[in-house]
Amino acid sequence: MPILIEKPTVIPAAGTIPKIIEEYFGRVNSGNEQISIARMKSPAGWIEPAQQPEFDEYTVVLKGLLRVETKDKVYDVKAGSAILTKSGEWIRYSTPFDEGAEYIAVCMPAFSPETVHREQ
Repeated sequence: MPILIEKPTVIPAAGTIPKIIEEYFGRVNSGNEQISIARMKSPAGWIEPAQQPEFDEYTVVLKGLLRVETKDKVYDVKAGSAILTKSGEWIRYSTPFDEGAEYIAVCMPAFSPETVHREQ
């Protein structure tokens, strides 16, 4: 049977400037532990602590530019592009440019504060 999600749940975000996370599917909004799907709205200058999550994260940038740093390389992911980060990788996300970014993030298994392993 289909499950209709009338609206997302807004979840507090980590980082230097408040970012908006709207979870449609995941542990909070739908009780799903296998996958989370959220829309992110990150302002210019936002940066979050580095992390080594226990989930793969599929990210599609809708507007602006999302910077994704690994230990080896920096990726600037523009609107219309996507990036996959794998479980266990050291990753840091930011939106360093004036336009910020809006993007969809899909995490498998679902995102949780206990499995993201952010640096302090």
